[in-house]
Amino acid sequence: MKTDYVHGYNAIENRRLQDQAITLVELLHSDTIYPKGSVILEAGCGVGAQTVQLAKNNPDAHIVSIDISEVSLTEARMVIKEKGITNVEFKQGDIFNLKFSEKSFDHVFICFVLEHLPDPIQALQCLRKLIKPGGTITVIEGDHGSVYFYPRNDHSIKAINCQIELQKKAGGNSLIGRELFPLLTQSGFKKCRVSPRMVYVDASKPELVEGFTKNTFTAMIEGIREKALTNNMIKEDIFDKGIKGLYRTTKKDGVFCYTFFKCFAEI
Repeated sequence: MKTDYVHGYNAIENRRLQDQAITLVELLHSDTIYPKGSVILEAGCGVGAQTVQLAKNNPDAHIVSIDISEVSLTEARMVIKEKGITNVEFKQGDIFNLKFSEKSFDHVFICFVLEHLPDPIQALQCLRKLIKPGGTITVIEGDHGSVYFYPRNDHSIKAINCQIELQKKAGGNSLIGRELFPLLTQSGFKKCRVSPRMVYVDASKPELVEGFTKNTFTAMIEGIREKALTNNMIKEDIFDKGIKGLYRTTKKDGVFCYTFFKCFAEI
């Protein structure tokens, strides 16, 4: 099932995804560790930003990373090769129609993918069939409705809402983080445990000011400017003031917060 990736496929977006993964590695992936010898399916690897962290945390596991986009897979292969990682195998595939036999994997890992899919429950059900008895799934998603910052700027909220609406129009849901528990349980998974992961940024954390507030979140919102204006969602000056407001939070007195949600579940 082909979906419209609202951020687009380009070098700037690839760099943003890599920056995000590096910046959030401890927060999101410190506990993404599987038993030695595990066979893991990474569903929707994109440009390999999360694949690197997954592979580094699990050097004794075999990882099969799939994505629907051959363009993204080409980038992912290059990234993994540059890092000298050897325990990852890439394949092109559609989550809704994967060619693997049922119960082929010990574990499934899916990060920042469900938010882009029109039917996340169907996707989860498709993945569930591929997990061996006693296996698990790990799901990570953000939630753009969790954003708050200081100084407050109503224009910034309007710019963020453009991202939320564009993703909705594309068949996705950028507020999906809060829905992980019901989505996993409705898909047939058991023992679902959701762990909120808040990113809190102020001037005492310059690496997060640069890596997250600027290079991850603000860069993402800034990247949908043309689409937002073309779709007449917002006036140009309002959008630009909104971006300026987000950058304003990176000053010495600024604060920025965002919450990711990580869910572990069993079949």
